Amino acid sequence: MTPESEGEQLIKKAEAEGYLRFAGEGKNQRVYYIHSGNRSEKWSDPEEKVRAAFYAELVFNYEYAAQRIGIEIIVPRRTPSDRADIVVYEDDELTKPFIVIECKRDGISQAEFNQAIEQSRGNRASLGAPFAGVVSGITRHFLDYTNYGAEEKEKNIISDLPIRYGKPPEFRFVKGERNKDLKRVSRDELRSAIRRCHQTLWEGGKRSPIAAFGEFSKIIFVKIRDEINTDEHKPYSFQRKTSETPEMLADRVYSLYNIEKRDEPEVFKGSIEVQPRVMAQVVEHIAAINFNKTELDTKGVAFEEFMGGFFKGDFGQYFTPREIIAFCVQMLQPSNKDLVIDPACGSGGFLLYALDYVRDTADRKFPRHKTDQQLEHFRHWHNFAEKNLFGIEINEELMRVAKMNMIVHDDGHANITGHDALDFIGEIKKDSKDKERMDYGKFDLVLTNPPFGSVVKASENAENFLKQFELLKYLNKSTTGTTPDESASGEFSATRGAKAVKQRASVKTEILFLERVFHFLREGTGRASVVVPDGILTNASLQGVRDWLMKRFEIQAVVSLPQFAFQHYDAGVKASVIFLRKRATDETPSDDEAIFMAQAANIGYGTTGSPTFDKISEQIIKDDKSNNVSKTVILRCDLFDYRVEFEWSEADPKRPDWSETHREVIPDTGIVAQFHQFLKNPEPFFV
Repeated sequence: MTPESEGEQLIKKAEAEGYLRFAGEGKNQRVYYIHSGNRSEKWSDPEEKVRAAFYAELVFNYEYAAQRIGIEIIVPRRTPSDRADIVVYEDDELTKPFIVIECKRDGISQAEFNQAIEQSRGNRASLGAPFAGVVSGITRHFLDYTNYGAEEKEKNIISDLPIRYGKPPEFRFVKGERNKDLKRVSRDELRSAIRRCHQTLWEGGKRSPIAAFGEFSKIIFVKIRDEINTDEHKPYSFQRKTSETPEMLADRVYSLYNIEKRDEPEVFKGSIEVQPRVMAQVVEHIAAINFNKTELDTKGVAFEEFMGGFFKGDFGQYFTPREIIAFCVQMLQPSNKDLVIDPACGSGGFLLYALDYVRDTADRKFPRHKTDQQLEHFRHWHNFAEKNLFGIEINEELMRVAKMNMIVHDDGHANITGHDALDFIGEIKKDSKDKERMDYGKFDLVLTNPPFGSVVKASENAENFLKQFELLKYLNKSTTGTTPDESASGEFSATRGAKAVKQRASVKTEILFLERVFHFLREGTGRASVVVPDGILTNASLQGVRDWLMKRFEIQAVVSLPQFAFQHYDAGVKASVIFLRKRATDETPSDDEAIFMAQAANIGYGTTGSPTFDKISEQIIKDDKSNNVSKTVILRCDLFDYRVEFEWSEADPKRPDWSETHREVIPDTGIVAQFHQFLKNPEPFFV
């Protein structure tokens, strides 16, 4: 189960201390506001959950007497007749309204949120209260009319409501202070916040999904850095101050970004191209979230959802489905001591799944619920993330996505290098922060899906460039010439870095990447998982490549993927995954070496990308105390079994449904289990 949100915790506290009461079950369940005339409302309404949580917050955090808080208060002079969701009064007789609040379900659009602001302003004016606001999940917007006219809605924005009839604070969030620090959030809250940011930055189609993601990456980078760099008992910079204009807020965010950009110029280039009004809205959506304390898995799922739009269209060909990535990682079983590299890392998928694997190992070795093991747990996976994960990516846009992905997953971005992995190692090292370990023969594991099928012309620089590749001696003329050989049949054009490659070589990129994998691996023990087009394994013209592979590697396994494996991502190539171990210098191949062979038919998704897992079991659990309902489902494909956890979500009242909270591969299942059994006693094997 995911951790409870602060709102859920406050509701439980309010119930325990006699401020709220629940009666009935299911759709008939009602919540009673005991000290507000015992007013009851339908609990199945998502807006009611927002109201109950903020009602409890007003009592416990803002220190207002529950007897002075009204629910569903009729607003005079409003046509048609209207009711204010919450009104806080100054007197016991409830004649002097002080705060008027409009509550909306989490996840509403920016347009709906703006409409709610206007509604709260109108209700406030009619009731004559000095303060108004809108609460929608973790997004809040508060206004102070003490010294402003009824039409003002910019200069009078305040950071937070006053506590116990005092003055509004200058800042809402202060590091390390009770009830003022940032909070970790639930998966649904984070998904909702990120969805809102996407809608706001998209601006109704003014920006492409790629451009929106790029700007969001810059802003979230500033947010995460601000959480780390802010001193204890100091206000965070990434928030809107009381009486601060959008221009003032945006200027502060721009300045923070420029400072970080100077320290890490390879992460982002260019300025933040977001107008102050839009910036203020984005800050409003995410200012309350502590990204550094929010669980890794929660952040991963939420950002994967955002990035789903990024990989539609031109960038689809660089996206390896997560089922294939998870399978490769499970086959190699990385440890936290391994140095891992992906020389064509794209958005960083292989690196992130390797990190998740090591983190899951930490969960088993050092359970987080044991206080004395929390530090060891953190060190186990975080040191790996920070120091042992390396990536190379030639496409600048994708390189930034990979860095952002790593930052969000707790910062292993420093070792993502923007360069062509097929360049000379000396040139690659120039762009690497860790020049000592970014070198040949240093890596324990290579996990990669290199670009396929580029057929390029020779150039005057090609001869010198190609001298670094031993494989050229094993290739016949049809492979190195400008005429496409049969291995290109059905393959997509790898546009990533195509200009750089075309100017210097006429050898297919997938062939050169095989040798680059060999270069990076540690002698004798280094292992690799590489996605290759089937032509490398079957075409007669590429027998020389296979001879070279057998000489330089022990081929431990070949797993054939179905034709449609990459079809959904605009790549119709028939491919396999090969698992290799780099031989020692004095090691020679044996004629009787066994190779694990497998053909996967059901890989968890079909031609359209829709799931094809078989459901093995399903268990629904209801917590009578909290009324939370969860579900655990075991899913199976040829590669492995998944354990998927869900919780019932009514965030969208039109489509209440199960919301996925956690997904993990069950260790040693499917082909993964058969391969690991094979390694214990290698004999010819086909499944």
